Formats: sequence, C-alpha cells, structure tokens
Amino acid sequence: MWNDEPGKPAGVDRLISDLRSAKVELLSAQCAADRLRLQYSVADIVSFGEPQTLQSAIASPSALCRFFASIQDQRKQDQRKQAQPRK
Repeated sequence: MWNDEPGKPAGVDRLISDLRSAKVELLSAQCAADRLRLQYSVADIVSFGEPQTLQSAIASPSALCRFFASIQDQRKQDQRKQAQPRK
C-alpha cells in the first residue's frame, strides 16, 4: 500500500475519507436504533417484528462489533509496542 511519495502510504487519503463517511453512516444507524428503542419495547419488537427483518437487523451490528473490536485490539497491541522501551 505504498506509493512513490516516501513515507506516505498510497490510498491513505481515501481511507481517511471512507472512515469519516462510515462514521456518519454509523451515527445514522445508531439514531435509527435509538428511535426504535425509545418508541417500542423489546417485547413488542420481538413479538411483532418480522423474524427475517429482525435477524438481519441483529446480524449487521454484530458483524460491525466484531470488525471494530478487531481494530480496537490491533490499536491496543500497537500502543503497547510503542510504549515498550527500545533496546
């Protein structure tokens, strides 16, 4: 992922832009979930929600959680490496 410019990975600007876009889209999804949470009880959602729709709605944030947890784990590993004294 390196380009001709020394020390600058190719596609970093695109990655940063994509992360910012994802942040906005995830915030929108969080707002949609909050609207559901505030308007309906969990029992009503389970009782009256379409099973396939519920399953898809549950699978999406579960996958997101796993993805971002792996990023968080990697960041923690990188921070520990940076904190270790150099020999």
